[in-house]
Amino acid sequence: MRIFFFICLAILGTNSFSQGLEASLYKKDPLVKITKSGPYIGLQRGKYNNLELGYEFQRKAVKLIKPTTHAFNVGFDYNLTENILGFSAGYWQKKGRLDLTYGGNLVFKSNFDQNRIGLSPTIGYKISLAHLQIGYNILTPFDTFKNTNTLFVSLRLVLINNRNFKWRKRKKKD
Repeated sequence: MRIFFFICLAILGTNSFSQGLEASLYKKDPLVKITKSGPYIGLQRGKYNNLELGYEFQRKAVKLIKPTTHAFNVGFDYNLTENILGFSAGYWQKKGRLDLTYGGNLVFKSNFDQNRIGLSPTIGYKISLAHLQIGYNILTPFDTFKNTNTLFVSLRLVLINNRNFKWRKRKKKD
């Protein structure tokens, strides 16, 4: 009976200590939010090569465990050889420091005679200024306008020129 009592005491003591340690880390950790924005230049490679230009806005909640980044971007891409212009508005998020980015784009493509619109889900990896994404354009069907990328790889360099920090302490839980 004593052994059972000591085992229960050890388990409960370890669990309450770890919860107390975790709660104290969260309470003392200041909440930092960073907003960054700037233009990007990129290259989209699939069946056709496209030059990408645009602007991206990122917001990051810096935390000790699982920092989260959300980003919105708007831009255009142009294919010189096929004379196709595309516009895109997108969103991606990253949870963690070394995790993948998940997102998507609303896409509009035009060859100046016909237009196609669609969605493009993406998955990628971001390190510093570089963001490598793989995506698939799901466009409206059109019989004569088929010379656009469906499956693509995109490499973007985001040149951050605006950066703001917001510091505040977390409120204590009662």
